[in-house]
Formats: sequence, C-alpha cells, structure tokens
Amino acid sequence: MSHEQVVTMDDDAALVASWRKGDISSFEALVNKYQKRMLNVAFRITGNYDDACEVVQDVFVAAFRKIDSFRGESRFSTWLTSIVVNMSRNRFQQIQTKRMHEPFSLDGISADDDCPVHEHPSHAPSALERLERLDLHEKLQGCIKTLAAEFRETIVLRDLQDFSYDEICTILKIREGTVKSRLYRAREMVKDCLKRAVGEL
Repeated sequence: MSHEQVVTMDDDAALVASWRKGDISSFEALVNKYQKRMLNVAFRITGNYDDACEVVQDVFVAAFRKIDSFRGESRFSTWLTSIVVNMSRNRFQQIQTKRMHEPFSLDGISADDDCPVHEHPSHAPSALERLERLDLHEKLQGCIKTLAAEFRETIVLRDLQDFSYDEICTILKIREGTVKSRLYRAREMVKDCLKRAVGEL
C-alpha cells in the first residue's frame, strides 16, 4: 500500500468519524472528493450520462442513510463503489427492460423537415486525429456496454478505475480467481468487438 493510499484512508476515516458525529461538512467533503470518480463508474456501467448522474445522487443519499453499516473493514471508497456498482447495475437492467417494451414510433419523422446541416470537420491532420480518437473512444464504450453485467463491472473497476483485485473482490463479493477469469474474458470480448468495429471503418 502506498503512502498516498494510507493518507487517503486516514483522511476518509477522520471524515467518516466526524460525519457520524453529525458534522455535515465532513459528508460534503467526501461527496466532493468522490463524486467525479463515482460518476465515471456509473457512466461506464449504465452507458448513459443522465442515468449515471441520477445513480450517483441516489448513491450519496443511500450512503448518508447507511453510514452506520460501514464498519471500516475496507476503504470508504471501496464501500461507496460497491453501492455505485449495485445501483448502476439495477439502473442498466431497468433501462434494458424499458427499451424492450417501448414501441417505436415514426411520428414526427419527415424527409421534408428542415434539419440543420452539420458542417464537415476540418481536414487538418490534428482535427482528424482528434476525431479518430473520439470515434475509437466511443467504440470502446460501445463494446464495454455490450458486455454482460459481470464482465462489464469487472473491466470497468480494474482497467478503467484501477481498483486492486482485493478491492474488486470486496465490491463484487466474488473470489479473486473469479475476478481474474471475468477480467480475462471481458478483455478478450472487448478486443474482438473493437476488431470488428475498426474493420468496418
């Protein structure tokens, strides 16, 4: 464990202790500290920014109510991430179920509509490179989104959020061997997906 991680744990423990005594500013400090990272996790799992924002709001409300269930056996960020993963998983499943039952309507779509014309991007190499990177990033996110929940969550936590295997075991409540197996399969599926996507360019 690095010195930085130890300092973070000590800082979090002090803030949690203060929060438990009724100091709301300590809770706000933890929200400010982890909000961006939790939003990133939620977005990677749900695949939708608005849904991710709602999930994170719900997560901090839940954390506020459940703080007594945090025993300090893991890092606060690990405990918080486990709530984010569970809520993001539930939201993603709700979205998928809703889409399956939503009828598709062609109302309002007309070939004669005056749609704004999008300007073509500059052909300058730097702009093209930026667009290619953005396109690849979108394809990567699309590939991750197609993974089954257990693979998506594992690759997000390990490769995108850099959690340790121990932390992932705690968050997902699975053994290290299962984490490594899922991670290997998730990486292979994403690699295959990207090969197919890039091949279509």
